[in-house]
Amino acid sequence: MNIMSSKTDNFIFTGTCRAGTGMVAAITGYLADQNCYICALEQFDDESTDNFFMRAVFRPQQGSPTIEDIKKGFVSVAEEFSMEWKIHDPNIAIKALIMVSKYDHCLDDILYRIRKGEFNIEIAAVISNHNDLRALVEREGHRFEYLPVTRENKPNQEQKLIEIMQKTDTELVVLARYMQILSPTLTEQLRGRCINIHHSFLPGFKGAKPYHQAFHRGVKVIGATAHYVTSDLDEGPIIEQVVTRVDHNCKPEHLERIGRDSESIALARAIRYHIERRVFLDGNKTVVFLGG
Repeated sequence: MNIMSSKTDNFIFTGTCRAGTGMVAAITGYLADQNCYICALEQFDDESTDNFFMRAVFRPQQGSPTIEDIKKGFVSVAEEFSMEWKIHDPNIAIKALIMVSKYDHCLDDILYRIRKGEFNIEIAAVISNHNDLRALVEREGHRFEYLPVTRENKPNQEQKLIEIMQKTDTELVVLARYMQILSPTLTEQLRGRCINIHHSFLPGFKGAKPYHQAFHRGVKVIGATAHYVTSDLDEGPIIEQVVTRVDHNCKPEHLERIGRDSESIALARAIRYHIERRVFLDGNKTVVFLGG
C-alpha cells in the first residue's frame, strides 16, 4: 500500500451507489475522455447490501481540463447512477481534533507520525478532560484545550467542543484513549468522521477494563480495534484491528503494557486509511481498500 506523504499531482475519486451495470465503465471512460491517467483503481460490490463502492487514484495530464471542470463534467455521470461521490486533493491537509484523557501512547504516536510527514493532518486542537498531557501537546506547538467533564456539565462541554470544531473547520475527530462516552446527539453529528481506539479485539470485551476481562477469560491473544464512533458503546463500524499473542504468564498489567503497541498501530492505520479516502461506510460495517 502506498503512503501519500509528499506533494503529488494525483487526485482521489470516491463513489458509492446501488450496485448495477455500467458504473465502472462510465467512471473510467469519463476520466479517459478528460485525458486523465488512472494510477490505481479498486471497486467492490457488497451482495449482502446491494451497494457498490469505488476508489480511483488518477492524474490529469497535459491537455486535461482543470480539476474544477472535471468535477463539473462528472455531475451528469453521477446523476445517472444516483451516486454519492467526491474528488479529493491529497495535498490538502485534513483538519483533525484529537481527544485524550491521561494515557499518552496513542497521542504521542500520532504526533510523531505528523512530525515525520506520515499523516497529512493539521491538528486543530487537542482536547482533554485532564491537564496531564498539556506539556506534551504544547511542546509540539499545538493548541491544548482543557474541558473537564462531569455529569452536570457534559452538555455544555460538548457544545464547546462543537464550537471549536465549527470555528476550525474540523473534518476528523480522533479519540486517542479518551475515557469519556460521547452523547448520542454528538455521535450522530460525527457519523463517519470520529475514530475511536478500543483496547480489545471487538466485539469481545467491550466497555471498561478489557484487559482485566481478557485476563479472567485466559485469552491467548489480545487485540485493539479502531472503529467509527456510534451511540452504541464500542459497536461502531470497524476500520482496523491488530492482535498480539500472549500466554498464561500475563497478568492484567502485562496485557496493558503489551497492548499499548497494538492500540497505537491500529489507530494509526485507521487514521491513515481515513485521510487517504480508503474507508467507506456500509451500514454498520466498512469497506477498506488497501491497494494503491
